Amino acid sequence: MPEVELLYWDDCPSHPQALADLRAALVELGRGDVEITLTEVATEDRAAACGFVGSPTLRIDGTDVVSPTEGEPTSLTCRVYRLRDGRYSPTPDPADLRDALRAALPESSQEA
Repeated sequence: MPEVELLYWDDCPSHPQALADLRAALVELGRGDVEITLTEVATEDRAAACGFVGSPTLRIDGTDVVSPTEGEPTSLTCRVYRLRDGRYSPTPDPADLRDALRAALPESSQEA
């Protein structure tokens, strides 16, 4: 079973929505049984140590669902994502999230 992790900075208001989107995607894929690890990143030192480029960050087996831009600094900040339609968002595109989960959970046969 892959590790699904939500890393967040508590001062960022976007992580509850990211968690809700993650849970919804897992249920949609028929994998509501997958455990989500919540990891608070509370210091700049911890952000640097774990490669945290902002809140929320969603990882599957340690790999960011949406790869950060090369050279993006680690920091206690809110993260900004680019949706597939070009708009900016404080959370990852739900389609990107489902695609990453499908790849990590190949036994899932549910269609989005």
